[in-house]
Amino acid sequence: MIFHNAAMDGRINEAMTDAGIEHYSRFVDTLGKGQQSEPHLNTEVWPEVNNTTMVIADDDRAKALMDVIRQLRSGPLGKGGVKAFMWHIEDVTE
Repeated sequence: MIFHNAAMDGRINEAMTDAGIEHYSRFVDTLGKGQQSEPHLNTEVWPEVNNTTMVIADDDRAKALMDVIRQLRSGPLGKGGVKAFMWHIEDVTE
């Protein structure tokens, strides 16, 4: 699961492509506040919003995506623009 500034959709899409990931779900206008960023609340005071991109992938692709996200976090936008979490999925409907 990737929480990212809405302006980063294109970079997140590129990251998924680089990791060999073709399928995902995106939740737009995700509101909240992280530890290393200002609030994203879609208000006059805090106007920014995040999007959340959910990916289910095999271990190799998931690790490759996490590596690309780590590179994004070390870039000019810094840690406030994107954060990713990875956990194992136990079961999926067919």
